[in-house]
Amino acid sequence: MSVWVFGYGSLIWRPSFPFVEKRRAWIHGFARRLWQGSDDHRGVPGALGRVVTLVPVPEARCVGVAFLIADHEAEAVLAHLDHREKNGYQRHAVDLHDEGGVFARGTVFVADERNANFLGEASLDAIVDQVRRSRGPSGDNAEYVVELARALRALEAADDHIESIADALSSPYAILDA
Repeated sequence: MSVWVFGYGSLIWRPSFPFVEKRRAWIHGFARRLWQGSDDHRGVPGALGRVVTLVPVPEARCVGVAFLIADHEAEAVLAHLDHREKNGYQRHAVDLHDEGGVFARGTVFVADERNANFLGEASLDAIVDQVRRSRGPSGDNAEYVVELARALRALEAADDHIESIADALSSPYAILDA
């Protein structure tokens, strides 16, 4: 059976797995937030970066990308994603929506407040400062935020939370403060 995977963060612009189809999609009841600590991709142990996760918000709609994985590759792709998202993320089943309504059930990876690296809400200044200082094996944390903002705009799905952080990172004052 083919599997759909919903990407709302770096999977949008860096999927790293084979897929048959890629389409703009959304899920209901969740908002994207830069509240998860990363000690394996955009930070290191003792100096966490910040990456996105989903938080429950009843009226929210989170736009991202749905990837259709061929049935013969589904097991390997999910194993790859389990490893990639090992830092506190768990698989969840969700309804995937497009302009026509629900088109499939899919898998999404969510890191909630019960995992050890969940950082939670912080002020814009605190998030920007942490992102600006963080770097891990996958690169600069600021690159992650800027690339995600760019990818969301390309999907016509700009996210106020991500945009405000990306804008602050790009401001001349952010550079002067670094």
